[in-house]
Amino acid sequence: MGADPTAIFVGLGLPPDVTTDWLDALTDGFRDECALVGASVAGGDISRSDTVVLGVTALGDLGGRGPVTRAGARPGQVVAIAGRLGHAAAGLALLQAGRAAPVAGPIPGERNGRSGGPLDELVDAHRRPRPLYACGPAAARLGATAMLDVSDGLLQDLGHIAEASGVRVELDPAAFPVGPALAAAARELGADPLEWILTGGDDHAFAAVFPPNVELPDPWLVVGRVTEGEGVHVTGRADASGGWDHFRDSRV
Repeated sequence: MGADPTAIFVGLGLPPDVTTDWLDALTDGFRDECALVGASVAGGDISRSDTVVLGVTALGDLGGRGPVTRAGARPGQVVAIAGRLGHAAAGLALLQAGRAAPVAGPIPGERNGRSGGPLDELVDAHRRPRPLYACGPAAARLGATAMLDVSDGLLQDLGHIAEASGVRVELDPAAFPVGPALAAAARELGADPLEWILTGGDDHAFAAVFPPNVELPDPWLVVGRVTEGEGVHVTGRADASGGWDHFRDSRV
């Protein structure tokens, strides 16, 4: 919504056999991620549970600005993304196909002595997303009229904007870059990398709608436009569906 992150509250349910080492690693992760944006763990609750249950509430400061919701897109505006798309989905596909192994040890991005090959990069993306947090407030200052993070797949999440705004979103598949890592994974698995880009959401990129006259800086990339109508449509594709539906148990 364009706010600067300030704090998180953590609700945690734990079985009695969870080790302190595991809990220390979890809290280290919270600390490290909060440090990226100058936020902190401000409180929460802990209780006993049969399984690990984790709920996080994030707070932010709009600095006097209004929130950027899903409902502000208007015909004639452009759709842009910031951050990588499809990497985490490709990493998951590699793991599920047995073409890569889960990596134990240091967090991705640290100096851990790994080869850093393209397939490793994708598995790392699945294990630890790296959202471009600063792009949210920056997009609000640039005049974004609608925005969300891509957590459930670009098609699924832009569908929320289309529905809330009462508009149609048209995407240009040629606008999405396919980098070396995605291309390598697609060859390895015989897959279409565009499917990962359009339906894989765990990279947590940003998608936003801007007035057409806004000059967008890097890393924003225009990938479509808003028109009259409804739903999300991809040029040259009969079916523009897919992504994670929280009320089903598989990708749809």
